Amino acid sequence: MARKYKGHAVGIDLGTTYSCVAVWQEQHCRVEIIHNDQGNRTTPSYVAFTANQRFIGDAAKNQAAANPTNTVFDFKRLIGRKYSDPIVKNDILMWPFKVTAGADDKPMIVVTYKDQEKHFSAEEISSMVLTKMREIAEAYLESPVCLNVMMRIINEPTAAAIAYGLDKRSGCAKERNVFIFDLGGGTFDVSLLTIKDKVFKVKATAGNTHLGGEDFDSRLVSYFVKEFERKNKVDISGNARALRRLRTACEKAKRTLSYAVTATIELDAFYNGIDLYSSITRAKFEELNMELFRECVETVDQCLSDAKMDKASVHDVVLVGGSSRIPKVQELLQEYFKGKELCKSINPDEAVAYGAAVKAALLNGGTKSTAPDLVLQDVTPLSLGVGTKRDVMTVVIPRNTTIPLRKSKTFETAYDNQSSVDMKIYEGERARASDNNLLGKFTLSGISPAPKGHPILTCFELDADGILCVTAEEKSTGNKNQITIKLDEGRLSEEEKERLIVEAERYKVEDEMFMKKAKAIRALDDYVYDMKKTLNGSELCPEDKKELNSAIDKARTLLDDGNKEKKKIDVFVEHLKDAKLIFEPIKAKIG
Repeated sequence: MARKYKGHAVGIDLGTTYSCVAVWQEQHCRVEIIHNDQGNRTTPSYVAFTANQRFIGDAAKNQAAANPTNTVFDFKRLIGRKYSDPIVKNDILMWPFKVTAGADDKPMIVVTYKDQEKHFSAEEISSMVLTKMREIAEAYLESPVCLNVMMRIINEPTAAAIAYGLDKRSGCAKERNVFIFDLGGGTFDVSLLTIKDKVFKVKATAGNTHLGGEDFDSRLVSYFVKEFERKNKVDISGNARALRRLRTACEKAKRTLSYAVTATIELDAFYNGIDLYSSITRAKFEELNMELFRECVETVDQCLSDAKMDKASVHDVVLVGGSSRIPKVQELLQEYFKGKELCKSINPDEAVAYGAAVKAALLNGGTKSTAPDLVLQDVTPLSLGVGTKRDVMTVVIPRNTTIPLRKSKTFETAYDNQSSVDMKIYEGERARASDNNLLGKFTLSGISPAPKGHPILTCFELDADGILCVTAEEKSTGNKNQITIKLDEGRLSEEEKERLIVEAERYKVEDEMFMKKAKAIRALDDYVYDMKKTLNGSELCPEDKKELNSAIDKARTLLDDGNKEKKKIDVFVEHLKDAKLIFEPIKAKIG
């Protein structure tokens, strides 16, 4: 995220496991990564609560083993999810702290603070880490920082692309396709951009908000828990202190395996006086996590497919995020790109904060004269559209469309003499509108009396600042109404966006069936409408009238049935066939 204050432009990478803050130095025309009070350039995304105080960052992580149930980490993984989500249930099994269901099934973190039980949302814990990052910036800049002046949120691989592009674009007039592979502690994101001169154009993005270093650690923890039980006939899976010590040791082992073929875990008096002395090879680590590594490659393939670009057209593959250091991940990625050398020239832990600070400098009027001369063209992370009759999501702007843009679509009234239309604006990938995120709604009134199918022109206009303006207009009268939505405010978090994309894939078959049924229902409804028009506007013999009335009543009974959503598609298809067998000969008679 990009922020400005007191003439400075600041970028913050709020990570699942570590966070980083950077500032654009106007006087030196460069980005400075700010070290914390421990001298570290990254800060653990940990918050701990005790009887006397609250710790954030290194201090929180350092006391985690002694205070496991009140030390919170990985909290970003709860953002945008329900407590009942199976993914949340699975995470809770691995965490020493307690999580319970709050209002609207929102997961709430439960800790004891100053001898009282407290419930915090993941967003509240995130704000505590942001407060720490603000304090780090204040100490370095020796001036107050105001976090309520947020200028822009950009996705992490796009920020990393800025960091990479500034270093590599000097003197390059040819267009380069750059693929950013960002595998962090808790999330995995990829972006494909084209960079030419000063223009950075995002072609497509993809990712998984529940894939990263913490998942690799969890597989190691499970492995050693089972090994300890096998050797000592003791199950430590319910002991929070032991699991916390083991998790810290597994994280260190994982890091060691990035440069060594074997890592050792030594924990004295690990449980009931029993020591844990063991080792693990890189080959075993890769075996435990191969399924997750392959998921990364599948996401890469999805991003290229969305961008309609062949892997051979990618010039640079840039590694970002601490987990991108894992040798097997690099091997699989290089294999996917047919042996292409991977770019490791930027610091994977700092690239996102670096790029965010540059973006902040561009947005900050006070520093525009010294900021790098570049233009960032982003894409829509989710499809934007309108909820139409029978809860169908009608897409106007598809996902991964370059912004700014303007797109129009003509909708139609659903029944005769309709005087107003309710416009509901959604973002998401599901076929059913109500399964997506409602951004806003408005009503267009004063529509001229007309038969069903009267056109309503709807225009979506999305600018570079994330402001969406939706206008609906009836051309015959000039009546129009509109809504303006600032997408960065009240919009889904990155985690929620990725959840919608993942859900769309998970429920793909179900959504296809929903759309088929919706089309079948609409086809029957439209046909009934045509039959009624003929019945009321043509001279028919009594026998034909009776037969047509009967067909209309039969179809109408089905269409008006409150339980029609539970009926199979074939029911509507067969009713339409039956209606056609009756109506087509009658139409032929009257010419």
